[in-house]
Amino acid sequence: MSELARSFDRAAEAYERGRPGYADAALDALDLPPDAVVLDLAAGTGKLTRQLVARFDRVIAVEPLDGMRVVLERVVPEAEALHGSAEAIPLPDDSVDAVFVGEAFHWFANDEVLREIARVLRPRGVLAILFNQVAGDFEPALPKAFWDAYHALAIKKPPEQTVSTGLWRAPFPGVFEPLTEASYPNPVELDREGILAQAASWSMIAALPEPDRTRLLAELAEIVPDEHYRHPLRTELYWTRLNL
Repeated sequence: MSELARSFDRAAEAYERGRPGYADAALDALDLPPDAVVLDLAAGTGKLTRQLVARFDRVIAVEPLDGMRVVLERVVPEAEALHGSAEAIPLPDDSVDAVFVGEAFHWFANDEVLREIARVLRPRGVLAILFNQVAGDFEPALPKAFWDAYHALAIKKPPEQTVSTGLWRAPFPGVFEPLTEASYPNPVELDREGILAQAASWSMIAALPEPDRTRLLAELAEIVPDEHYRHPLRTELYWTRLNL
């Protein structure tokens, strides 16, 4: 696991406070039955897990980072939370009908992981990958000084760990069918504290060494006006079935 990915552990509470869920329409599109056994892989604090437990009788959530999993267990007690990783899923072969990955596949997109996901899926099982992508600026816009301060200090992600490069698609199709794609509006509302929590949860800030991280977050807190914000997002859904 990269250091950028590990940084989410130190920002678990901020992640829970500031990160959005996913468009319900994206989950509707998969048309899975309520009795499906589903896995939320790299579940984080359970942003997607809580939507899955409202739909399915059995939801298993696997998360490698202890700090994230502690929050997950607190906020989504209905799920079966397990320690594990995408490379070593703690489930037997052919044990789930669907694997969901929300906002995380780009951290571990490789052939080994795709084979491990295929191992735990039942024949013709579904793999669903979801990302929330920006569809416009914050409304009202954040001050330019916010972005200037952020870009001056934030760690830059390598291309393979950035969703927009599309490099996460490289392992497909493998033993899966070609990916199907769809996009759904998912605007979110945030107050000032939500904006600051979201910023604190960004890996490019969370991974900063101290005291740079604390100093940057304090500087951003001085800049963000006390407003009610709307953030236009879209949930991008990519899904496929096991070709077996």
